[in-house]
Amino acid sequence: MSLLFWVKVYLLTVPVFFAIDMLWLGFLARSFYQDRLGHLLSPEVNWPAAISFYLIYIGGILFFAVAPAMSRDSLARATFLGALFGFFTYCTYDLTNLATLKDWPKAVVAVDILWGVVLCAAVASASFLIARRLL
Repeated sequence: MSLLFWVKVYLLTVPVFFAIDMLWLGFLARSFYQDRLGHLLSPEVNWPAAISFYLIYIGGILFFAVAPAMSRDSLARATFLGALFGFFTYCTYDLTNLATLKDWPKAVVAVDILWGVVLCAAVASASFLIARRLL
């Protein structure tokens, strides 16, 4: 698979990730995070930082989950590796916050890690299907 192929997969994955995560953060879990982290949340989103995160993180999903799954043509592998990527990365974020920030809510740790698993499994699966369709 060529670099152009992966650029196409990447560009088609960006809106998938963004749509799913915005649905969660903007609607489904908005009050959950607001109630528990409102005192820490900025009134304005730092879009350059947010966009940088999305662009880097999507690259990680493709590299660590989708590409290995494509080599075996396995949607199950994409889903599993995506879930693992989400678990490890969201654990890193949330457990570091729990260890270093005063009064970081344990409920946020649990919910956010679970969300990372679901989000990354879903995005890796969708991206795998996108990649398979492009072949």
